[in-house]
Amino acid sequence: MWHEERLLIDGELVAASGGATYETVDPATEEVLGVAADASVGDTDRAIAAARRAFDTTGWARDRDLRLRCLRQLHAALVEHADALREILVREVGAPVQSTHGAQLDGPTDVVRWYADLLEGYGFTEDLGEREMFGMRSRRWVEKEPAGVVAAITAYNYPIQLALAKLAPALAAGCTVVLKGAPDTPWSALALGRIVAEATDIPPGVVNVVTSSRNDVGERMTTHPGVDLISFTGSTPVGRRIMEAASATVKRVFLELGGKSAFVLLDDGDPSLAAMICAFAVVSHSGQGCAITSRLVVPRDRHDETVDAARGVLEGIAYGDPSDPANTMGPLISARQREKVAGYVDRALAAGAKAVCGGRAPAHLPRGFFYEPTLIVGAGEDSEIAQDELFGPVLVVLPHDGDDDAVRIANNSIYGLSGSVLSADRERALAVARRIRAGTMSVNGGVWYGPDAPFGGYKQSGIGREMGVAGLAEFLELKTYAEPV
Repeated sequence: MWHEERLLIDGELVAASGGATYETVDPATEEVLGVAADASVGDTDRAIAAARRAFDTTGWARDRDLRLRCLRQLHAALVEHADALREILVREVGAPVQSTHGAQLDGPTDVVRWYADLLEGYGFTEDLGEREMFGMRSRRWVEKEPAGVVAAITAYNYPIQLALAKLAPALAAGCTVVLKGAPDTPWSALALGRIVAEATDIPPGVVNVVTSSRNDVGERMTTHPGVDLISFTGSTPVGRRIMEAASATVKRVFLELGGKSAFVLLDDGDPSLAAMICAFAVVSHSGQGCAITSRLVVPRDRHDETVDAARGVLEGIAYGDPSDPANTMGPLISARQREKVAGYVDRALAAGAKAVCGGRAPAHLPRGFFYEPTLIVGAGEDSEIAQDELFGPVLVVLPHDGDDDAVRIANNSIYGLSGSVLSADRERALAVARRIRAGTMSVNGGVWYGPDAPFGGYKQSGIGREMGVAGLAEFLELKTYAEPV
């Protein structure tokens, strides 16, 4: 199995200090796949120093042609290594192989190409024209400059998507990067480091990749004075701590955090279609996705009909070995994550909710961190299972009493990442969608995902936007100039 165990620091693939490693595990079999470098704070400091040197003393930040060539090379290398990366995602992440042809791999590969295309014609200068002030007439303009050294910290669920959605715009902007892969999926990040080192002309220090089982490595990245910007994808509690840590040096912070998104069915919508879309969403990568619509908000008088339809879909989901193209769902990432999901379900049932289907680890899959597709009814809208991000294949159905009530329930969350509305009337669906405070909305089954579509959240789902032109802007500073005419 093609993989990489070493860190990328200052253009070299190197072991961690003292040769430290830790194991990476196949979540479908519980077998140890191998080891990855276990970076120390000292290794992280070296990576940040390399990124600082590359930004401050080389021409990377100003050489658009070099950046464009390197992004094209990176895209070509990702295409060339697609089969190897696909295997890593299936074996290390537990991603169903069919998902690697979408947002797990092929989609993020296209993100790199898209930013290369954008860079080719992007205007880094904006003319403000002339203005007279204090008796002097001046010509004024704005130049967009790279923000500097970026600490990019990613989650385990879509590790290559998350890494490339940070790397591609950061490199296009002219930034240098220290990428920290998630502890549970180190090979996914380290493989990108090897590709950068061996298949591109990206100069030493521009991209550095570290992996670690230690919490102090991520903490060091958020407080180091050599880092200018933190781009983080992960849970809201960790995002809060990063904001606090970054405040001491007033770093710019991009946060893509949690979600508890609502799928709203209006009373003229098709319950079977809503059930199908929502059920397939909640089992996508075993529910380990921040934008998944894990709350199905339905008209009270169509509740039972919708629940029956959702149960039929969920009970028909094929799951198991993620390398089997017939399986829609694979395992959760770890035993710890499965215990977390099971704890939420068990407490909900103890409080009076009902599992219409699922609600346990499957008996026919004794090895691997699998959990049955689960449908919960009878939970209050303020209950923890309806409010907290589970990151598991659990769908909660909540009844509503009309459009205003549906909007209220959808907005009854600390999160605001995504959502969906289904109605036979397009204008009615849009009217409801516009009242829901979320960064992305699907109307009548539309799919918003794409390299050109800004992604991010309202409220405690984060700060800023990833991908699209807005994603490039996250890595740019604005400098205003004036000269006399």
